[in-house]
Amino acid sequence: MKILFLPKILILIVLFSCYLMETNAQTHSGSQLVSGPMLGYSTMSEVAVWLQTDGPATVNMTYFDKNEPELILSTEPVTTSAEGFYTAKLIAIVSEGKRYQYEILLNGIPLEFDYPLEFQSQTLWQYRFDAPDFNFVIGSCNYVNEPEVDRPGKPYGGEHFIFDNIYKEHPDFMVWMGDNTYLREVDWNSKTGIVHRYTHTRALPEMQPLLGSVHQYAIWDDHDYGPNNSDRSYWMKDFSLEVFKTFWANPNYGPGGGVSGTFFWNDAQFFLLDNRWFRTPNNLKTEDREFLGEQQLQWLIDALSGSEAPFKFVVVGGQVLNPVTTDWSENYAKYPEEQQKLFDAILRNDIKGVFFFSGDRHFSELSKMDREGTYPLYDLTVSTFTAGPTGDRSLNEANIYREEGTYYGQRNYALLNISGPKNERVLTIQLKNNKGELVWERSINENELK
Repeated sequence: MKILFLPKILILIVLFSCYLMETNAQTHSGSQLVSGPMLGYSTMSEVAVWLQTDGPATVNMTYFDKNEPELILSTEPVTTSAEGFYTAKLIAIVSEGKRYQYEILLNGIPLEFDYPLEFQSQTLWQYRFDAPDFNFVIGSCNYVNEPEVDRPGKPYGGEHFIFDNIYKEHPDFMVWMGDNTYLREVDWNSKTGIVHRYTHTRALPEMQPLLGSVHQYAIWDDHDYGPNNSDRSYWMKDFSLEVFKTFWANPNYGPGGGVSGTFFWNDAQFFLLDNRWFRTPNNLKTEDREFLGEQQLQWLIDALSGSEAPFKFVVVGGQVLNPVTTDWSENYAKYPEEQQKLFDAILRNDIKGVFFFSGDRHFSELSKMDREGTYPLYDLTVSTFTAGPTGDRSLNEANIYREEGTYYGQRNYALLNISGPKNERVLTIQLKNNKGELVWERSINENELK
């Protein structure tokens, strides 16, 4: 009797499961993927994967270690909703030092892609062996045209094939340094407008393979925060912050405020800063002028002091070293008291290995500021991905710290590599044009920053 009864129970369970799946599919009928999947942060124990649908849908992810394909793992399902702009962050529980292949399921149905979907967990190297070598890409300023609301004339954005060439580099991760999308006049004053702009940019077809297999981290600058040259007075900044946190998958948001935070990759630490949230309005002359703000600045100094990383990369939207204060620049030099406070703190606390990354300017250059009795400070500016390039307009700008031969005024990105044994780690910088061709290269040993 038991042998006959058991299959009937199994049949009933299967039929009921099919009914639930059909009901669920009907509930979310017609929902499709808008953009993603996009890899977010990676740690030794978990990885975040982001995506967006065009309506309510239940999404989850299956994944497996590429060396153990028979062991299939799965994330908890998430139902996208209007309140979350139909986005989802799927959290994969992982083992350290593994490469995984993954699959996205939309309402229980696996989605097909014409490019591979893979992610990696970070390696537990401490007290075992030297930190692994790794490479990453940095850049800024991504403008995706929408003719109906763009300014008349020549399209401002273009040559989006740059993202395919970045994808071909197979970097471990990528850091977006602001102006990752460009809010327009029709966007600034409404929640609908801000969400639409982020959604429109993120859905760019040329970006999807890159997002699907390269881990992404981000800060913002004025254009993805609010209007051009916007500051702490921006009336929609609370909602703008909500949208940023919804569309990116950084691992944390520190007490510095806004989008500030930090992450590690092997033995390097990255300090993500917000140069908009506390920024003093340009025309306000009666207040102490703030670029990062007292709270964020103190957090940064504390975090740098506590870091043992040989390279401490400080990522910020505006240039840190360039002394030019013209109307078309928004450099830290326009806030000299706060800028000097940061430089003094680095010197007084004997903080080694500080290296600045910046965007904003629509050209790239490497700045080096020598300091008496200690190591020089560097600021690598990388801009622009797809927004209009500066060309030669700033070639003769009075940046006394610019390293000779490093100015480049066309669309570009930087590929960086950290390699070598402990205490001899080397940072190699390759600036590349949007076709992936080398423009210039520099190498800096960690001992040059001590």
